[in-house]
Amino acid sequence: MAELLDRKANTDLKTRRDEAFMRAALAWAEKGEGGTRPNPPVGCVIVRDNEVMASGFHEYAGGPHAEAAALAVLGGEAKGAELYVTLEPCSTRGRTPPCVDAILRAGVRRVVIAATDENPAHAGRGMQMLRDAGIEVVTGVCEREARRMLAPFFKHVKTKRPYVRLKMAQSLDGAIADHAGNSKWITCEESRAYVRELRRKSDVVLVGCGTALADDPSLLRTTENDEAGRGLPGMRAVLDSTGRVPLSALIFRDGHASQTIYVTTDAAPAVRLDEVSATGAQVLVLPAAHPANGKVNAKISLTALLERLGADGYMSVLCEGGAELASAFVAEALVDELLLFVAPMVLGAGSKRTFGAFPFDLPTAPRFEIDRLEHFGRDVLLRAFPRTGW
Repeated sequence: MAELLDRKANTDLKTRRDEAFMRAALAWAEKGEGGTRPNPPVGCVIVRDNEVMASGFHEYAGGPHAEAAALAVLGGEAKGAELYVTLEPCSTRGRTPPCVDAILRAGVRRVVIAATDENPAHAGRGMQMLRDAGIEVVTGVCEREARRMLAPFFKHVKTKRPYVRLKMAQSLDGAIADHAGNSKWITCEESRAYVRELRRKSDVVLVGCGTALADDPSLLRTTENDEAGRGLPGMRAVLDSTGRVPLSALIFRDGHASQTIYVTTDAAPAVRLDEVSATGAQVLVLPAAHPANGKVNAKISLTALLERLGADGYMSVLCEGGAELASAFVAEALVDELLLFVAPMVLGAGSKRTFGAFPFDLPTAPRFEIDRLEHFGRDVLLRAFPRTGW
């Protein structure tokens, strides 16, 4: 009995140790979020005698993968060491050599992996090659955390569409603006700081023309959250089906118009499209959601938008629009993750509702599964995922 207890204690200790080093690898992977498209953000640490000897992360597509970056710190030599990586090492040559080959050459004795690659070209192959070479391979350590980080990559691989996070900020009674339309600021500075971090981790930040007209936002990553030269720049997109957003808007005149995607339909005047293109912004003319039937206010097809963004290599979209855009994404079941910031205030009658643009019937209303609650200052962030069935 004592021997069994000792064996269990040793196993538990080893599991906790593996989890601690994998969390370190996840922290490195997080540095690459938002800059690696169309590759995944991956982190790696190399351990010997219970000490981290080297760390690395994938910074940009075409650059060294996380394993190669960490091994380079040690001159490619890691004999007898353990390697912790957040995603299964790649086994095929793309713009860079296979990571499995580098691991085998380095003399690593044990590889601990958080998540198996869902890319059919790699899935399971790298792990089998390592095992065939006599290396101990452990999988599933901190898998849930890793898969959350890798969700945009996995969705893009499987569907060719980006992962959509819908972020909204509301009062306790579900309002995003008061009766006069004021919305600055419902949430506290801590919540807004986290939103800036969400922007850093997103390939595209998306708003509708109503938000662009009302707030004239920049939507770009801030310098404090984005080191110069690291990875690909964050993009911002505005939906403007009829050409209402003026050329004086910040997204055209802040010196970063090349990071603006202006999305419209053929209802917008051709001269407006030429003017927007002249600012350096990218213009996408997409189909309307429904036949226009002579009306000039037909909305842009969100499905067509996501298909185009996916085809262009974008893996993640952060939607920061108002009630109309948020309601449309929910109604069309296009939300992968809901981030709802709730501030402890009540705005009462006449205020604008978070999802007040569309009516939903109780039997068929969109349903979400609440994953967890987090505190930011005085606010609460409710993180939820779509639920099928009830």
